[in-house]
Amino acid sequence: MHDLLTYCESFKRWHASVDYAARLAALFDCRLTGIYVCPSPSMVLSPYETPQLMTELLEATRQLEEEAFGAAASFEAFARGRSATRASWLVAEEEVPRALALAGNWHDALVIGRTRHTPWGAVSAVGSLVLGSGMPCIVVPENQTDGVSLDAIAIAWNGSSEAIRATHAALPLLRRARKVTILHGRQRQPASMTAWKPAFDLAEYLAGHGIPSESILLPESDNAAGNLLLDSAREANANLLVMGAYGHTRFSEWVLGGATRAVLEGINIPVFMRH
Repeated sequence: MHDLLTYCESFKRWHASVDYAARLAALFDCRLTGIYVCPSPSMVLSPYETPQLMTELLEATRQLEEEAFGAAASFEAFARGRSATRASWLVAEEEVPRALALAGNWHDALVIGRTRHTPWGAVSAVGSLVLGSGMPCIVVPENQTDGVSLDAIAIAWNGSSEAIRATHAALPLLRRARKVTILHGRQRQPASMTAWKPAFDLAEYLAGHGIPSESILLPESDNAAGNLLLDSAREANANLLVMGAYGHTRFSEWVLGGATRAVLEGINIPVFMRH
């Protein structure tokens, strides 16, 4: 991991996810980029608004952007305080998902927070970032106070392409773990009519990368799959849960899969997700 991106909902208070990102960047000695996104006036104004209202909103946006650009020194100092010595600051005027997707083109992973009192902390909003950013995402709960530990990592496994992609993307983190636990759930049925697919043995794949693992077979569960994953990860003393993120677009909006939504709703440890 060389370039880590973290989304900052605020530049006046650094949330737990920003702290986690800084400590993770220090652990891997990688570059850390903090990004704050200002809403563009064109996104909130209709063409029928009065010129005065448009002028006032443009001026408010300009002031917000000036303040945001001025937060660079504060962010860099915060990162240095957590031993992340190569930190930089970005400000964008765009929709949040689009801004992060663009910045993600030159980053390896995105760290975001799951907070309950801000618009982008809502499950649907966080899910849209995970599914639409085009890169691996680490979702951090707002009560994360334990810093960064990768001693024990759990992998939610159901044989899907999403789960394979998530595991592959998480290899740099998995190599640092002293204990890796595979949580075997129900195998997802292939979407096509044929059941043939290339064989993939996760434990063998991890062993080929020098990562030993142990396995736990989860009971059959449909409605409570997400909660079962979180509970099982905790029972395995995992500091991180790796899982595929499932969803699809409908009318240009992301619709989350059941397990993905449940994990984001009940998140109690950082979760590494890949769509």
